[in-house]
Amino acid sequence: MDGGRRLAGSLSGTEPLRPATAGSARAVSRRRRSETRGQSARAASGRRRGFSRFLDRFAERLSRLPRHCGTAAAALIIAASAGYGVVCGGHAGKVAEFLAQIRDMAANGVGFHIAGVAVTGNRHLNREEILATAGVTGRASLLFFDVADARARLLTNPWIAAATVQKLLPDRLVIAITERQAFALWQNAGRVGVIADDGTILEPYVLRRYAHLPLVVGSGAEKRAKEFLGVLDRHPELRANVRASVLVAERRWNLRLKNGLDVELPEFGLDKALEQFAALERDAKLSGRDIAAIDLRLSDRITVRLTDAAAERRDEAQKKKLQAKQKGGNA
Repeated sequence: MDGGRRLAGSLSGTEPLRPATAGSARAVSRRRRSETRGQSARAASGRRRGFSRFLDRFAERLSRLPRHCGTAAAALIIAASAGYGVVCGGHAGKVAEFLAQIRDMAANGVGFHIAGVAVTGNRHLNREEILATAGVTGRASLLFFDVADARARLLTNPWIAAATVQKLLPDRLVIAITERQAFALWQNAGRVGVIADDGTILEPYVLRRYAHLPLVVGSGAEKRAKEFLGVLDRHPELRANVRASVLVAERRWNLRLKNGLDVELPEFGLDKALEQFAALERDAKLSGRDIAAIDLRLSDRITVRLTDAAAERRDEAQKKKLQAKQKGGNA
């Protein structure tokens, strides 16, 4: 020690100071962490107080709402959830049908049931088919019966060309329809069905009672049958011998007669060609000869194609004739 009772030591030495420096750094670090935790705690406390004030304000506003609003809101949420489940599950149609039945039951209970239905204009369709198509059931009520929907449903039946549906309150319904008539048989792609004069397919198959109808063949023939058969009707003696009318390439017609003879008609001048063939049939009886086809497509000439048997006989006759000429020349 020196005279001032101080410890003697080297001024350049650093070893005794290291512990004091490290301790000071740790103390500073602890103070900083403590300050940070204090700031975080104060911030969290502020947020809790803010959220608490928000809840208080929200509760105060709810207390001002009319009575039973909570019940209504809960019911609305439940109904929305149920509706969402119905739509997602694909049950909307069944639910709507169920609600419609309940509605009709209520209307029937107060006197709006359908007591009678008058159906007019039907020949091919029976009464039960018409009522089922229109949606008239024993549970339907006249009050909620949709006449526009019933008419649209009736028109989906190919036999019905026009329909009207009327309500006569309180309990009567009137249904008037106009039916299409079976006009011809149409063969296409190997299938034969019954068609109306506008080309509508009435039946995809042929019942015995329709077997007498004229037969048209080919794509597009169902739309043009009325016009062509109208021209053919002007030649009844020819029409009676026709087995089928064939539309070729949707442009012109051929006739297949009952004896197998094919008559090729032009695209234009159809009436004139039919008159020409009718005259040939009256004068020359072409349908009774060994002829396979008659071509009337050219206005200035008629081409005839023989049957195979007739062509063979003709070739044999020509050969014999040629041989006879050769023998005569040699002699």
